Amino acid sequence: MIQEVLEVIVTTLRMVVGITVIMAVFLLVSMAISYAYKALTNSRSKAKGYTALKTVTFGDESAVTANRFASIAAIVTIFLLWCIATGSSLIPTVLPPPFVGNSSFEYTARNAAGETAKATVHVEVYATGEERPDKQDVTDQGTSFAKDDSVLIVERRTKVLKAQNNDIGGKEDGYEVIEINGTPVTRESVVPFADGEIYVTKQGSLSVRPATGMTMEALYLPPPEKVWSSFVTLNKEGYQGVGLWENVFWSLIRVVIGFSLGCLFGIPLGFAMGLNSWLRGWFDPIVEFMRPVPPLALIPLVIIWFGIGEQGKISLLFLAALWIMTIAARAGVSGVSISKVHAAYSLGATKRQLLTKVILPNSLPEIFTGARVAMGVCWGTVVAAELVAAEKGAGKMIIAASKFSLTDIVIIGIIIIGVIGYGIDVLMRMAENKLVPWKGRG
Repeated sequence: MIQEVLEVIVTTLRMVVGITVIMAVFLLVSMAISYAYKALTNSRSKAKGYTALKTVTFGDESAVTANRFASIAAIVTIFLLWCIATGSSLIPTVLPPPFVGNSSFEYTARNAAGETAKATVHVEVYATGEERPDKQDVTDQGTSFAKDDSVLIVERRTKVLKAQNNDIGGKEDGYEVIEINGTPVTRESVVPFADGEIYVTKQGSLSVRPATGMTMEALYLPPPEKVWSSFVTLNKEGYQGVGLWENVFWSLIRVVIGFSLGCLFGIPLGFAMGLNSWLRGWFDPIVEFMRPVPPLALIPLVIIWFGIGEQGKISLLFLAALWIMTIAARAGVSGVSISKVHAAYSLGATKRQLLTKVILPNSLPEIFTGARVAMGVCWGTVVAAELVAAEKGAGKMIIAASKFSLTDIVIIGIIIIGVIGYGIDVLMRMAENKLVPWKGRG
């Protein structure tokens, strides 16, 4: 157990280093662009509107607005890093790509009689997705008992060459490959050649691995042009008999319904908990118990209760949003300034007027914040919800594509979900600015 814990700690430290490097690169690029932007504009961003009247802005969240140039620059930077990491044809080559083409190396073998001979191995590496070329026929070439051979390898892959099967007397005791390109070798050793490396296995075979370069393989992260090509194909043909936008439509419908139900029941429940001691004590154990339970853990129970139809999926999304909206509404009520409550009572306000004119308006900022969080959680949950025997949906498309290692389709689904989620968040911000214009001004 201690060994397992140590392995987890080591893995975590490696992740920390990797994430730190990525963030450092991104922040360095951000700083460089920021200095260039300030030098070109020759001035700092000037506050506008109500913010311009404030004398102190540091620490005031309402005074910080997003610089749109920085937002665009961040998106362009991520796109360029994506192109660089995948060796995209959209930009000039930055990182060394994997080797593709023809190469060769020479090995020296010693037979059972102690004689030595040399042979050449012709290596042909072809790109992933290309048609497999014909293998060269070089069996009649070579000196003495060692015969030339050829191997076909897909880029970034490894191919084992059994020289002992090709050479005369290679299966007799005493046969051994003793040199590669003039360099003495032993079993379980690695020798580089012009366009890769060769590993001599424990059995004496030659494992040929062409240079993999520094770019990412399309299996893990395809280049942007491949993702775009797959998007065009999906838009025309769909995936597994279902159109792309039909999948997106069903996911969106499920999210909207589940989120709306969460708001419909969660907001009144939160208000009740914030305004009534008995109801707060009654519902508090339930809310605090369910709050940390991830929606994914409820999938087996939802299947047992509601089956694998739409009711189960929507119920899961409803539960994902319910507790978030309840806590947001309760926090909104708790955050209302008591001085405003006393002022309303002193002016003769009834409880109903206090609720609609004071408590509700002052709770809206917290409610909108909770709504934005809940919508994000619902989009994250819909992928898992559509695991439950869904025939349509963006999540179903992503899961099905992942089973066949179709990373480009997975990325398309992720991008679409992210764009729609961002669009909904923008609409919520606009609604918040319209309904709560006083936020940050009191």
